[in-house]
Amino acid sequence: MFRKPLTLSQKKQWYGVLFVTPLILGLVILFLLPLIQSFRFSLSSIHLVEGGFAVDYKGWSNYSNLFTTNPDYPRRLTESVTNMIVNVPIIIIFSLFAAVLLNQKFRGRALARAIFFLPVILASAAIANLDISSFVGGSTMSGGSEGNGGLMQSFELKKMLTESGLAPMFVDYITGAVDRIYEIISSSGVQILIFLAGLQSVSPALYEASRIEGATGYEIFWKVTFPMMTPLILTNMVYSIIDSFSHNSINSLISETAFKSFEFGQSAAMSWVYFAVVTAILGISTAIISRKVFYYD
Repeated sequence: MFRKPLTLSQKKQWYGVLFVTPLILGLVILFLLPLIQSFRFSLSSIHLVEGGFAVDYKGWSNYSNLFTTNPDYPRRLTESVTNMIVNVPIIIIFSLFAAVLLNQKFRGRALARAIFFLPVILASAAIANLDISSFVGGSTMSGGSEGNGGLMQSFELKKMLTESGLAPMFVDYITGAVDRIYEIISSSGVQILIFLAGLQSVSPALYEASRIEGATGYEIFWKVTFPMMTPLILTNMVYSIIDSFSHNSINSLISETAFKSFEFGQSAAMSWVYFAVVTAILGISTAIISRKVFYYD
């Protein structure tokens, strides 16, 4: 009995399964057992004994203590989520804007692309641990002049936006993004590269047909470029959310709780709550954005 041959769509689906098979095997072999062990530790109290450590089951007390007796964890968790909600949209918008500019033909384009990606290359452990504010804001604050500080705090921009009638919430959001421009640029290198790769894969025939029909540059961006970039917006959003959660103070708190305070059960509970929050945010944001994603066949 002959099997019905697979359709092109089915073949593509199996190619996708084959592509992610190494990741699935690595997850099962390398991460599944540590995850189970970590969840077991989060329900226990761990203390060192001669020849190793002892695990005493405590139930869900570690989780309840996080929000009843630990003053730092809820605050840092809230700060991390708030910073993610504020920074990720700015990073996506800036990355797409920069990628569109860098995709144009001009002299020194390769150098300009390297400059935007340079913060990612320089983001080593040594440089990442430097207090950038001591270099950027130190000279501003040390002068003691409010006029000098206004350059970094974008007071003039805030005044201009307020006088234009923009809502105070949007004014604070925009000026806050300007104040954090170094952080935004340093977090956008990978996203810019992904958008650049996507822009270069768009067929020039689409742009040519749009110009023939009389579309303006503004219309071409919103009717051609932006819809073609929506799959990459989803990709960059997921990457930016994970990246924002990988570099914040709550990771340091989890590490200090485990290796300085030696409260391994409490640290494991922190990690699992953190993991659940990140998973929920990724699931909700992906479900919302994926509805608007346009796939061009």
